[in-house]
Amino acid sequence: MPALTRDEARERARLLDVHQYAVDLDLTRGEEVFGSTTTVRFTAREAGDTFVEVRPRTLHRAVLDGRDLDTAALADGRLPLTGLEAGEHELRVEADMPYSRTGEGMHRFTDPADGRTYLYTMCFQNEAPRVFAAFDQPDLKAPFAVTATAPEEWTVLANGLARRVEGEPGRWECAPTPPLSTYFVALAAGPWHSVRAEHAGLPFGLHVRQSLAPHLDADAEEILDITRRCFDRYHEIFDEPYPFDSYDQAFVPEFNAGAMENPGLVTLRDEYVFRSAVTGTQRQTRGVTIAHEMAHMWFGDLVTLRWWDDIWLNESFAEYMGYQILAEATRFTGTWTGFAAGRKPWGYDADQRPSTHPVAPDADAVPDTAAALLNFDGISYAKGASALRQLVAWLGEKTFLAGINDHFARHRFGNAGLADFLDSLARASDRDVHAWADRWLRTTGVDTLTPRVTEDTAGAAGTAARRWHLEITRTGSRPHRVAVGLYDLADDGRPVLRDRPETDLAADTHRHTLTIEGPRPDLVLLNDRDLTYAKVRLDEASWRTVRHHLSGLPDPLTRATVWNAARDMVRDGELPPADYLDTARDHLPHETDDAIVAAVLDFARREIADRYLAPDRRTAALETLAGLARTLIDRAPGGAPGGELDGDLDGGVRLTAVRTLIDSATDPGELQHWWATGTLPGGLPLDHELRWRLLHRRAVLGAAGPGDIDAALDADPSAAGAEGAARCRAALPDPAAKAAAWQALFDEADTLSNYLFAATFQGFWHPEHHDLLREYVPRYFDRAPALAARRGPAMAENLARYGFPRPFADPDTLALGERCLEDPSLVPALRRPLADQLDDLARALRVREAH
Repeated sequence: MPALTRDEARERARLLDVHQYAVDLDLTRGEEVFGSTTTVRFTAREAGDTFVEVRPRTLHRAVLDGRDLDTAALADGRLPLTGLEAGEHELRVEADMPYSRTGEGMHRFTDPADGRTYLYTMCFQNEAPRVFAAFDQPDLKAPFAVTATAPEEWTVLANGLARRVEGEPGRWECAPTPPLSTYFVALAAGPWHSVRAEHAGLPFGLHVRQSLAPHLDADAEEILDITRRCFDRYHEIFDEPYPFDSYDQAFVPEFNAGAMENPGLVTLRDEYVFRSAVTGTQRQTRGVTIAHEMAHMWFGDLVTLRWWDDIWLNESFAEYMGYQILAEATRFTGTWTGFAAGRKPWGYDADQRPSTHPVAPDADAVPDTAAALLNFDGISYAKGASALRQLVAWLGEKTFLAGINDHFARHRFGNAGLADFLDSLARASDRDVHAWADRWLRTTGVDTLTPRVTEDTAGAAGTAARRWHLEITRTGSRPHRVAVGLYDLADDGRPVLRDRPETDLAADTHRHTLTIEGPRPDLVLLNDRDLTYAKVRLDEASWRTVRHHLSGLPDPLTRATVWNAARDMVRDGELPPADYLDTARDHLPHETDDAIVAAVLDFARREIADRYLAPDRRTAALETLAGLARTLIDRAPGGAPGGELDGDLDGGVRLTAVRTLIDSATDPGELQHWWATGTLPGGLPLDHELRWRLLHRRAVLGAAGPGDIDAALDADPSAAGAEGAARCRAALPDPAAKAAAWQALFDEADTLSNYLFAATFQGFWHPEHHDLLREYVPRYFDRAPALAARRGPAMAENLARYGFPRPFADPDTLALGERCLEDPSLVPALRRPLADQLDDLARALRVREAH
């Protein structure tokens, strides 16, 4: 399917003005297709030719101004509209559209727990033509009137309030919307379990499939409370009121993203409806997602990008606002620690790969929708949000918000770009925001800030220096406003903040010097409180201090900044991976913030143990992690996960440690004991999530067989259970099991849904099965290109994320991957993530060589 080019979009926008869509969907035509009839009214400003996108199973009829078009002219999802005269036109397209099993277009899911079926749309970017005929580009906005026919027992949800049509069973009519881009059109249909409320005169709703109803009911008040509080806070800071007629949140199955900001009907992955114990950090992440998607009602939905080079205007702002507003409006006040520990490294890593790009790339760098899709990454989200956090520190929050409100007022229900936004900021500020944007948004890479401390010894002999000098060296080209944390060790060994001066590092100089009165502190920490986006280094004396006293730092955001510095030093070959493990062993037992504990353990388990250390050191590293996890379990505060926030985010440290203990276990007998008793260390019971995690590890170590997996699935016949079973079957160290998993993954019948595909690959590759899996490494690179081309962008991303043979961190795998990249037929949706995986592999090899 050809990607829409920027030039094509620009020409079509010049030619057409779209007035209205009427979309009628028939969801009663069986398991394979649904009926779609689209009527679109538009004006051609002058005579010319164009096309409409539609991707049907069968195109029954297309009528333009009463004249039947040749349906055989449909090619590659485009129906030509030739010989248009200047003036008004009406196009009607009738088609049968195929359901999707990949989370794109109209996704169809049958719940294995009870046999009920649910549908939802994902029209993001260029998938709307899989649901209805459309002029599918963001700057051709129009109102939508949607109607649908569904099984009588179903509920239909849409962007506008949906109501049953009296006297017509199964018929639904949705309120017309304000002007929307085509990629925001949303519908969800099925026998939903719903929790409804009203707030500020608007209907609010939560919706989930019936088998998860008890779990939604248990959390509904928390979710609604967050929704209400964030809604109220946005109305305190934005002049423009919420622009739609309702606010529904549908938690849908097999969703590829975290959520989608459809106006009035946000769709979220239903893993956010927790059916097992979770940490406070996981609850906070759900809250951030709720706040993020609500921010999009203004950033993206009310004011929409013109072309996909400006996705940062959607995602960076929603990312920043999600963390900021949740912290301001709810009990989750530590969001920026979670961002620093668990989200920001995503941006740092992406920005150091060859595929990096500016937060706001030049339009020429995003020539089509295929190129644009690849930029929904750690740069557009984490780096972009970090840049905005730095912008707020530089401009001041009041000025920043004044610029935002000017932007909304000028472009409401329209489209805008970077230049428009900068002009709004410039009207609110006397600072040169255009120059700031050139440095921050138009450049790539991560700056590095390195301190050099010298003491002034001009005092009398034997006395402490009265002042000292801090020279900050910056590699890179961006200006930074940073806080410098100065810490002294108290008599009991705890670091105590002496001062935290802020300073501006100018763009035109690579060295900046501060002279500070008093003796030099024991710790000098650049970017304390994490206000800017830069890697930081520690001078030798400061590293000694944090190596022995890191856990004593009083602020969790400060500790997260130090842990990120250590992580970057490992990745850059400056700190031996074993030293990071030793630091974790010494300090995590005293850590109270679960976001930090989870991030450090994840990096230690997935990167250090599995990749950065030589294979013959892996078992020792796993034993170290298991021992650390036991210590955490023993020392963590009591309390069941899911309770009130208190220190470690409601018992999350213990739960995080138990997960790590299971994943790092090397003794099958110990796993068998936990399984038999139904209780884990720390007294945690085996709930659904922990049971599948434990069974997966047993399978990897050869301590479980097909019968155990079948019995577990009988006990948990849910969708999550089906994924757990697929993961466990693929993890069995048996040639036949590996062959069966491989066949399911690459079978051209494409029977696996997106989630079952990911789960199978998650179970397939394991370092413990190195000899058994060696033959599959070249087969992966041989088969991946065709599968990615056949199954589309979402599956191509899964193929790279979950399918890449990570346990084989060796030069042979690197060479095979590089040869695969030479294939000219490789689709962009696989090429970039595969290149990223290979770059990470090359980095791992460099780290091993350095240590």
